[in-house]
Amino acid sequence: MADEVILLDYWVSPFGMRVRIALAEKGIKHEYREEDLRNKSPLLLQMNPVHKKIPVLIHNGKSICESLIAVQYIDEVWNEKSPLLPSDPYQRSQARFWADYVDKKIYEVGRNLWTKKEKNKKLPRRNS
Repeated sequence: MADEVILLDYWVSPFGMRVRIALAEKGIKHEYREEDLRNKSPLLLQMNPVHKKIPVLIHNGKSICESLIAVQYIDEVWNEKSPLLPSDPYQRSQARFWADYVDKKIYEVGRNLWTKKEKNKKLPRRNS
């Protein structure tokens, strides 16, 4: 029996992109389901009842939430393929450092820009 792998995601999510890259690197066939973040699907709410957010990796009916946890899970389950992280402990620590940096710094900047853009759309335009 083949593994059933489903990814609940939103195309612009950097966290979802992280999981999509891991799936692609491992060559894992999966079903991609785009989520409407303003109208979350019953499946998303069922599979991630704690945070109710994407991405959610579903493997044979079991949910794996949070992108870094999902990437680690992918690497451990499909371990017959090349590992996603370097084998050297120092190099692995550096990869984790940069993943954490993206989570804490880059994402925040992107979110602030997106929020500002959305607020500007709502402001009345001034004629010059």
